Amino acid sequence: MASETRRLLEAAMALSQLLSMHAIPHAFHGSILTAVISDSPRCDEIYCIVEGGSAHPFRRVRQAVANSEYFTTTHSPWSNRLHATYRRLIPAIEIEILPAGEHGPRRLDNSTTMKVKGIPFLTLSEFVRDKLKAWAIRGSDRDANDIVYTICRYWNRLDINRVPEHDMNQFVTSYRTAALSWAALKRKYRM
Repeated sequence: MASETRRLLEAAMALSQLLSMHAIPHAFHGSILTAVISDSPRCDEIYCIVEGGSAHPFRRVRQAVANSEYFTTTHSPWSNRLHATYRRLIPAIEIEILPAGEHGPRRLDNSTTMKVKGIPFLTLSEFVRDKLKAWAIRGSDRDANDIVYTICRYWNRLDINRVPEHDMNQFVTSYRTAALSWAALKRKYRM
């Protein structure tokens, strides 16, 4: 049986190819990133942040997958959510589509995205920024674990200008394991 992370990566690659064929800037986000960089086989959270343009990001995604034999989309107008479902695998993989700017950075370019296994993801700085925002709202342990892992492991690669200082200061009071790495990052930037 294939690992869940590998299954999610297959779905992400397939969606990324469709979006790229339509020149739609996008980046994946969620605990899929920490699963990939930590080589963990277990993961169950994947989002795709999509930039708008002349049309709303949801419309752009629906148009990009319209002729795909493996993807369908489901729009929930009452919750304003769009899910792209990859049906090549059983069980199917559902990827929530998020508008850029509402989630993650407004622009998805070389300064806000990075390639991991050939797939665009948010940079580690943008990932921590968005996870901090989500943690402040939801207080989720999953978000907290992703933040702790990323800052403790990759603090030296984070751009402190993209990490909200107030939110991170609050975070480290609840999750002391991140405090040393946060202090090291602030020292690096002479703060």
